[in-house]
Amino acid sequence: MSVFQRILVAVDPDPARLSAIRLAGDLAKLTNAEVRVLHVLASAASLATVVPLEDDAEGKAVVDEALAILAEKGVRAEGSLARGLTTQVAESITESAEAFGADLIILTPHHRGSVEALFNPRVSDAVAHRTSAAVLLAPEGPAEDGMS
Repeated sequence: MSVFQRILVAVDPDPARLSAIRLAGDLAKLTNAEVRVLHVLASAASLATVVPLEDDAEGKAVVDEALAILAEKGVRAEGSLARGLTTQVAESITESAEAFGADLIILTPHHRGSVEALFNPRVSDAVAHRTSAAVLLAPEGPAEDGMS
């Protein structure tokens, strides 16, 4: 039995997602793991209204792209969308990982200034503190040519 059997890779519209997808695919091939791609459609709360930061079609396109890349690698993968406020993204990721039975969560860190981090911790930090699964941060550099 391999160490990682179920990998959840959380993606967002940032180009760094390609690195996380590639890493998830490489690890899944090595361990014959199942992969779930998750994208959280975030909304921001402003006074008395909630404003979506992207629409369903944009979120679905991010997930579909990831699934296509993983399929090209021969990796079994499924995708899902979740919804939440920007302050609930980490919670959505950990809940989805738990429901999937993930033993590894892969995401990309988003760097912020130290003052901003005091008031709004990084999603990757919040996920690491909320889950019992291993958490792997994919490098933010450009994806390798060919994604293979």
